[in-house]
Amino acid sequence: MGQDMLATAKSAVEIAKKKGAQDAAGIGRVRRTVEVGWRDGKLEKISEATSRGLDLKLYVDGRYSVVSTSDLRPEGLDAFIGNAIALTRTLAKDPFRTLPDPSLYQGQSKEDLGIADPKIDSIAAVDLRRMAEAVEAAARGVKGASAILSVSSGAATTLSELYQVHSNGFEGNYRDTSFDLFADVSVKDSDGRRPEDGDYASTRLFSELPDPASIGRSASERAMSRLGQKKGASALTTIVLDRRAAGRFVSYLLRPLAASSLQQKRSFLEGLVDKPFGSKQLSFKDDPLLARGLGSRPFDNEGIAAKRFPIFEGGVLRGHYVDTYYGKKLSMKPTTGGMSNLAWGLGTKDGAALVAEVKEGILVTGFIGGNSNDTTGDFSLGVQGYAIRGGKVGEPIGEMNISGSHLQVWKRLVAVGNDPFPYSMGRTPTLVLDGVQVAGT
Repeated sequence: MGQDMLATAKSAVEIAKKKGAQDAAGIGRVRRTVEVGWRDGKLEKISEATSRGLDLKLYVDGRYSVVSTSDLRPEGLDAFIGNAIALTRTLAKDPFRTLPDPSLYQGQSKEDLGIADPKIDSIAAVDLRRMAEAVEAAARGVKGASAILSVSSGAATTLSELYQVHSNGFEGNYRDTSFDLFADVSVKDSDGRRPEDGDYASTRLFSELPDPASIGRSASERAMSRLGQKKGASALTTIVLDRRAAGRFVSYLLRPLAASSLQQKRSFLEGLVDKPFGSKQLSFKDDPLLARGLGSRPFDNEGIAAKRFPIFEGGVLRGHYVDTYYGKKLSMKPTTGGMSNLAWGLGTKDGAALVAEVKEGILVTGFIGGNSNDTTGDFSLGVQGYAIRGGKVGEPIGEMNISGSHLQVWKRLVAVGNDPFPYSMGRTPTLVLDGVQVAGT
């Protein structure tokens, strides 16, 4: 199937050139997903789906379009591309739309990224069902399980293949796999409320998935720890973002890094490259070559060779995510159009040790609603977690907000954990921020 898709992508580019496109890029995709959902002792969902399709980027007389089709028959492709080129000629000209400079394709890493697990072919739906059952059994086996109202669990495998050809000399392909487990648990509180929480894991290799029982137990323990939660007192205090929750907060720092945000004047990070922004603890780079990383890739969606580059170094902003289009508009050199994996400059202590160093504060384990303004940097976010008293995790708290400005709060990043969350592209460690405004009672 792989060689067929590569040939299809090549053929599409050739047809587009013959029919009048000055340039074209063909991206063939194959994706197979097997998914099982399990809920309260019963099979809720089982599905297996395979899809094949072609995306085609067309550059015609200074105009640009992206079209997609799943009809990959030669006669179907010929008619589809002819119609797409005719349609493209009706669009307004955009001189900034071009394929990347071919020099950006060079230097593709030969490192083994370890992102495709051949074991995926031996994992059947019945295996996923057993895993989902085991997750629920463990979730209902914890102490205090009588408070559980419902348990949803699931497991999934995905195999993706990509074949990319550009008319200005790029050709590349790769495949990757992912394995997922999750559990969501709802419980009944004494006052009638029904708090819920869960746990999950996502990995490139099947062997790196945690034991299903550990996901189930963790999901139940997280949900039951919400029992009796109350609002805490408003304060200007220290917050500890646990490594899983920290990823959400960091995402509000990443969005304004896009060149599109800069060009559209929607970034509080505009004009700050090579200038101090956060504390010296704030250091991470984009690392598309991380072994077995969920965002690892040999090249990006423009064919630009994947390379590591710094985003923040010692609190100083070093780079943006710049694709070809917005790079031309801003006269900036392209880096890559979007995030791969984040590689943090880590500290020496894990989350528990960092909590132990906090006299009074809040351990944030989740965000609920709220917003963050990419233009101004102002944020107001709902949080839940636990009070920290004398270095120990105290009572559960919820229905609270943290607020402030990203332009200030990252200057008060006082500690970074040594415990990056392995089941996300952001791989955020535990983060400790001083002097954060928390609103409660």
